[in-house]
Amino acid sequence: MWTCKTTWKKLAPLARTCSTLCRQNARRTVLNSDRRLPMVTQAHMSSGTPGSGGDNNLYYLLVGATCIAGGFYAYRTIKGDQERYNERMNEIASRANKVAEQAETYLPEEPRGDEAVETPEETSPEVTAEEPEGPPVELEAEIAEEAPVADLALEEVVEMPCAPTQSEPSPVAESPPAETAEPQTTTVTESAADPATDEPTNVPPPAPVEFPSHAPYLLIGGGTASFAAARSIRARDPGARVLIITDEPDLPYMRPPLSKELWFSDDPGVVDTLRFKQWNGKERSIYFQPPSFYVSPQDLEKVENGGVAVLTGKKVVHMDVRGNKVTLSDNTEISYDKCLIATGGVPRNLQVIERAGEEVTKRTTLFRKVEDFKALNKVSRDTKSITIIGGGFLGSELACALGRRSADSDLEVIQMFPEKGNMGKVLPEYLSNWTTAKVRSEGVRVITEALVKGVSFKDGKVEIKLKDGRVVKTDHIVAAVGLEPSVELAKSAGLEVDSDFGGYRVNAELQARSNIWVAGDAACFYDIRLGRRRVEHHDHAVVSGRLAGENMTGANKPYWHQSMFWSDLGPDVGYEAIGIVDSSLPTVGVFAKATAKDTPKAATEKSGTGIRSESETEGTASSTATSSTPAPPPEPQQKDDYGKGVIFYLRDKVVVGIVLWNVFNRMPIARKIIKDGEEHADLNEVAKLFNIHED
Repeated sequence: MWTCKTTWKKLAPLARTCSTLCRQNARRTVLNSDRRLPMVTQAHMSSGTPGSGGDNNLYYLLVGATCIAGGFYAYRTIKGDQERYNERMNEIASRANKVAEQAETYLPEEPRGDEAVETPEETSPEVTAEEPEGPPVELEAEIAEEAPVADLALEEVVEMPCAPTQSEPSPVAESPPAETAEPQTTTVTESAADPATDEPTNVPPPAPVEFPSHAPYLLIGGGTASFAAARSIRARDPGARVLIITDEPDLPYMRPPLSKELWFSDDPGVVDTLRFKQWNGKERSIYFQPPSFYVSPQDLEKVENGGVAVLTGKKVVHMDVRGNKVTLSDNTEISYDKCLIATGGVPRNLQVIERAGEEVTKRTTLFRKVEDFKALNKVSRDTKSITIIGGGFLGSELACALGRRSADSDLEVIQMFPEKGNMGKVLPEYLSNWTTAKVRSEGVRVITEALVKGVSFKDGKVEIKLKDGRVVKTDHIVAAVGLEPSVELAKSAGLEVDSDFGGYRVNAELQARSNIWVAGDAACFYDIRLGRRRVEHHDHAVVSGRLAGENMTGANKPYWHQSMFWSDLGPDVGYEAIGIVDSSLPTVGVFAKATAKDTPKAATEKSGTGIRSESETEGTASSTATSSTPAPPPEPQQKDDYGKGVIFYLRDKVVVGIVLWNVFNRMPIARKIIKDGEEHADLNEVAKLFNIHED
């Protein structure tokens, strides 16, 4: 009928126009010739010769054909809907039979009176109304009255016909969780006579449902940034349901101890417990929270007050930003309302190692995760020599850690890098050379200005050929040559990747799209003081994740924070840094004599935490009064020992970076100096703010 009506609306104006033209032509003829033409009734007017009805007959024929076609289409549509409805009902009926069979299989014991579970009153009438077939309905009602597992399954069966056009998730009835079936003691009455139910172990249980199909807050990545965001979301929205998806098998944990404190633990079981003593002697775990803190992914949609669930061992491979859903590596889809990308990065490798073959590859460690720590710990106890390629933060920390371990064994530790000294890209040359001497004192053989030309495996050893002709033979290689941000989702999601720094380009609120945020190592953000940057440190992951979580709940805050980072070369030497610390920039260093309290160990004893950013990010520069003690003029090149001090990095005479060398708990002051962005005529006076000359 709608088709006929539409056709009539299109043809009626044409008919009326033709009739009007015909009358007007007739009037003109009469006026011009003074002769009146015979008029036909208005009902028979057409575009043809006056008085003819051929076109009217054609018009009636078209209208009639249209009505017949519309009726036939309506008939076919109604019939097709009826067939699909019947198929759906048959499928539901067969599914109910499966419920009954599984209930008999998993509930083999006789029901006891004190354990009978009553079903809500509305369950039975709903099943009876939806299921036209008698026997399955009676069996379903009986199971629902006696078994909570079957009751949950029946609720799923009743609700599914409401949305037949959506894709079907695996019904809970077909995959009951194992922990629910174990304590159940009730069963249907027929099962007592069935000997097959006495051996439930012969029937393998189906795989349980592992995750919800929808998450209001979806966090991709299980690192520090994701956990900080989840905690921030829950703080602002106590009833929020947050799902974290990580491709690692572990719950969210902190990475810094993997290259620091864990290596100095005296506990032989540290690899299994992943607990360590901080420099202050207090013990803690690398995991942010114990498993009891999280809810299971199966229960995320059911818990009354929401919670945080972690889906481990799953990788997001595709992102549909228009449909607000992601696809996992097993082709499972999860929809979301708001999403955070905190995928971090993957360790870089040298091309010469990648081309060296399988024997070299399996003797190479790219250090990043818990499993990498466990593998390298085992290698350090089973092999005779380890070579670390890279002189940055990670390479130098691992070199000191393994060097300290080599004092109690015959392990040879070698570190090589292309710079002139350790952390040569960060520290000024004089301080880099002093750091190299410190690393050597830990028992490490340091090879500077070493460019790797080729790697091969010969006679049970890995041979590293340098560009200057030197050859180093070793049993194992640790490649610590940087991090590559994980941006695999950029193509499917249509997100922009920064061509200079890498990572997803985000605005000041860490947004990549209207409901997508990015935090941590993978975020390339705009710093209002220092320009566009990408930071790969723990403190940045904490602060950016926290801010992203707040903005996901409507805070709309810009990223103002200047994140810090720190590195410890054992318990006696460490530094904290903020801003742009690049050895190619002009630097001014102010140093003083160190005391026993100017060590990472003493700093953690004073602050009470080994993860220094956890305490300092909340601090503020409460006082900027300079010390009355006069500062000696800096002469860093003439000194042999740099106990403690402050190094200022300048760009256009403005301080853009600060390194606090064995000076701790002063980061809020450094942050304020960079935020002010002022020129300073005498940096010795600025150094007094850090009280480095106090005993």
